[in-house]
Amino acid sequence: MSSTHRSFIVSCHEPPYASFLICAYPWLQGEALATLGVRVSEFRRIFNAGGDVKQHWDDQALVESWSVSDNERSLLDNRTESSRLGCAVLLKFFQLEGRFPRSRGEVPADGVRYLAKQLAIAPETFGDFDLTGRNSERLRGQIRTLLGFRPFAVADADTLAAWLRDEVLPADQTPGHLQERVLDWCRDNRIEPPTFARTDRIVRSALRTHESALFEAISEKLSERTRQRLDALLKSHGADTEGAGADGDQRERTPFADLRADPGRVGLETVLKELAKLRRIEEVSLPDDLFAGVSPKALQTYRQRAAAEPPRELRRHPEPTRYTLLAVFCWQRRQEIIDGLVELLIEIIHRITTRAERKVVKELVQDLRKVQGKTTLLYRLAEAAIDNPEGIVREVLFPVVGEDKLGDLVREYRASGPAYRRQIHTVVRGSYRHHYRRMVPLLLEALQFRSNNAKHHPVIEAIDWLRQHEDGPEIA
Repeated sequence: MSSTHRSFIVSCHEPPYASFLICAYPWLQGEALATLGVRVSEFRRIFNAGGDVKQHWDDQALVESWSVSDNERSLLDNRTESSRLGCAVLLKFFQLEGRFPRSRGEVPADGVRYLAKQLAIAPETFGDFDLTGRNSERLRGQIRTLLGFRPFAVADADTLAAWLRDEVLPADQTPGHLQERVLDWCRDNRIEPPTFARTDRIVRSALRTHESALFEAISEKLSERTRQRLDALLKSHGADTEGAGADGDQRERTPFADLRADPGRVGLETVLKELAKLRRIEEVSLPDDLFAGVSPKALQTYRQRAAAEPPRELRRHPEPTRYTLLAVFCWQRRQEIIDGLVELLIEIIHRITTRAERKVVKELVQDLRKVQGKTTLLYRLAEAAIDNPEGIVREVLFPVVGEDKLGDLVREYRASGPAYRRQIHTVVRGSYRHHYRRMVPLLLEALQFRSNNAKHHPVIEAIDWLRQHEDGPEIA
C-alpha cells in the first residue's frame, strides 16, 4: 500500500467516508485494514450504515418477497441466463430496499437461490453478472420504468435538503438515522436514491445549514452579560502541569475544565467543589426557554461535542457556535450536578441511619438472646397469675417461666421497641452534629424540593424549617 493511499484512508477513517472506501477500492481488504489498525468488522458496520439488508429468509418470507410475478417475467425474457438472474435480483432487491445493491455481498444468498430456482438457472450464474456495467445500467432504467420510479435529479437535492432541515434535523441528527430517512423519502416520492457519497453530501450540507441557523437563533437569545460569562469560562489561568500528557502537552487551567472534571470520592471537599460548580453555572444566567424546541438528543450531541473539545478549540469557533456549545454544556452539566447532589444527599441520609443502627445493634447483640414462644410464655404467666392473684411474683411466676428468661424478654423488647429507636435517634444526632452538619445544610440550600403528593408535604415543610433554623440551637 502506497503512502498516498494510506494518508487518504486515514483521512477518511470516520463515517461516512469509510463506507465509500469499501465501495470505491476493492483492494481494501482485511490485510490492508489491519495495516492501518482498523477492524474489518468496524468497516463493515459503517458500510451498512444506510440500513442492514436481511440475509436469512425462511420459506414463507421467500415466497412473499422474492417471487417473480407474470408481469415481472416479461422483463426477463430474451436474455442470457446471467442477465435474467441479475435482472431478477436487481428488481426484487429494489422492491425490498428502495434502492439497488451497492455490492454483490449485500444480496441475500437465500434470495438468489430462490430466484434461480424459479427461473431454472444455476445460482452460481449470478457471479457472472456485472453490477456496474452497461447492461446493468440499462436494466436499472427498465426496472425504474416498470416500478414507476425515476432517477434522482439535481432539483431533488434541494427539495430533499429542505425536507431534512424542516422535518428531520430538529428531532434527530444521527448519521445512520438520516441515511434511513433519505431512503424513506425517496421511496415515498418514487425516486431512486442517490449514491451513498452524494447522499452524504446532501445530509452534511443540510446539517450545516440547520446548525448555523439554530446556533444563530440560540446566540441571539443570550444577553451580553451572559455571553461575557460564557467567554470567562474559557479564560486560561496557566497550564496544568499535573494533567500533562505523555507527549509533554500541558492542559489549560480554565473554569470550563473545572466544570468538566469528575467529582471524585464522596466527602465534604467533594460537596464543596460540586456546589461551587453549580453556583458558577447559575451565575451564567441562561434563559429558561433557551432550548425550547430543541430535541434532547440534539442537546446531548452538542454537549458531548463541547466536552470533547479543548478550550483553545472552543475559542476558535465563531461566536454563535461557541456560545451555543458552551450554553448547552452548562445547561446539561447543571442537571448532572443537581442529580449528583441529590444522590449524594440520599446516600448521606442512608449512611447516617445505617451506621447508627449498626452501632446500636453491635452494642445490644452481645447480651441479647432472642426468646422463642412468647405467646406460650404469656399464656403460662397469665394462667399462673389468675390461679394465684394474691401470691408473690418470685413464688408464683418465676417457677413457671424463670427469672433469666424474663430478663431476656425485657432486653429483647428494649432492643426492638421505642427504646431501641430512641437510642438510634441519639446516635444519628451525634453523627450529624459532629460531621454531616457541615455538608447537609449546604445541600439543602442548593436544592429545591417540590411534590404534588400531599403525603410528602410534611417532609418539604420540615426541610424549609431546617433551612430557616440551620444556625439555631434547635438543631444543634
